[in-house]
Amino acid sequence: MSRDIDYGNLMHDAMRSLIRKVLLDVADNGLPGSHHFFITFDTSHPDAELADWLFDRYPGEMTVVIQHWYDNLEVNEDGFGITLNFGDAPEALYVPYDAIKTFVDPSVEFGLRFETQDEDNNENKALIPAKILPNTNSSKSSNSIKTTEKIKDVKPADVVSLDSFRK
Repeated sequence: MSRDIDYGNLMHDAMRSLIRKVLLDVADNGLPGSHHFFITFDTSHPDAELADWLFDRYPGEMTVVIQHWYDNLEVNEDGFGITLNFGDAPEALYVPYDAIKTFVDPSVEFGLRFETQDEDNNENKALIPAKILPNTNSSKSSNSIKTTEKIKDVKPADVVSLDSFRK
């Protein structure tokens, strides 16, 4: 009986653990320096929680910004809850880690993209490796919600061999 190591899912688990650790630190200590996050998530994920009017406006995905104003950041094993300001209306959200499509910190040009691909034209989705994204935002904004146009058009970063840096 042969089996394969599922590197794609293992990498996704590791990247989601990284996001969790970053958010735990922010919950405990606040955002350091100019760090801020653009997080795009699947609003139709069964465990995602958001106001009906937000779901109606963003039925497939939504990008939120954690920067100048946020409250009640609570991080657990499966996701995070946060209150963000949408046009002077604070709204609570819960985002499961497996609903996250992209996580970007433009202050240090770091980003992750979680991708899926259809198999055999059916509804099953297979995870493919996360990709590190280049900087996707040149202007700093305090809005809690952004469109995903910039993030969708980003090309994945080139992979560089570490051998080229060895002496």
